[in-house]
Amino acid sequence: MRYFDCHSHFSTRAGLHHRTAEELANAERIFRRKRTFQTEAEMADGFRQRQVRSILDIYRTWRMTDEDEIRASNDYATGFARDHRDVVYGNWLAANPIMKDFWLKEYARLAATNCGFVGFCQSQNSLRFPPSDPIWDPFYKLSIEADVPVLLMTGLTGIGQGMPGGMGVVLEDGHPRHVDIVAARFPELKILAGRPAWPWQDDMIAILLHKANVRYELHGWSPKYFTPALKKEIGGRLQDRVMFGWDWPTLTHERLVDDWRSLGYSEEVYQKVFYRNAEAFFPGAAPK
Repeated sequence: MRYFDCHSHFSTRAGLHHRTAEELANAERIFRRKRTFQTEAEMADGFRQRQVRSILDIYRTWRMTDEDEIRASNDYATGFARDHRDVVYGNWLAANPIMKDFWLKEYARLAATNCGFVGFCQSQNSLRFPPSDPIWDPFYKLSIEADVPVLLMTGLTGIGQGMPGGMGVVLEDGHPRHVDIVAARFPELKILAGRPAWPWQDDMIAILLHKANVRYELHGWSPKYFTPALKKEIGGRLQDRVMFGWDWPTLTHERLVDDWRSLGYSEEVYQKVFYRNAEAFFPGAAPK
């Protein structure tokens, strides 16, 4: 089995997406996994050994305001993608929408460097601008012109979880209703909803059944915690709409695949979830 991973992070020290030691410690507490760092070569070899091709998210850039710092983070991520094309399909760009002019130019700069796929990731943590806020419209219009998907985060996030005030994150900004609004407003936009949208998984199912331009990737959670309705739909009506997300280094590949296998789907459904649906969705992702 091969795997197309729609969303993971760097396990290198230079690619760490937590900006403070407190944030890193909180993530280790939530996911009950101590973070260890790898070299770039070790990280790539780990993906290679597991037959994983990934879209990586350096993520920390949504809180950055220094343009040179953002460019350096993006260059690190895209450089890794160029050096390891067999295991990295491309990168999600976590943008601060207030810096619209910079980010639209930055997208063009990166796209011209032959670094693989680049697409915008709208995090629900993005400074109180949910996906349906018109501030994102220029990013969606550019994505339509470039014929590339966007990633819109849904549901509970580990960022700020268990901390006073949740680091200012308002969970309602990740409600799937915002994905529904964007999909209706931009029917030509290819939308990938990220995370299982808990506790609104039934709402997300309804949107997937209603909006043909929306797909669903399920990083960050073991499937054993999915609701019974979602588990049923993955093997039924949504088997062509759901994609695998690893969320390395938060979760190990072995644990995640074992938990998926424990749900007892047919081999055809597993092929669709693990790689076929994503390779059909992302431009040029299927092996030649």
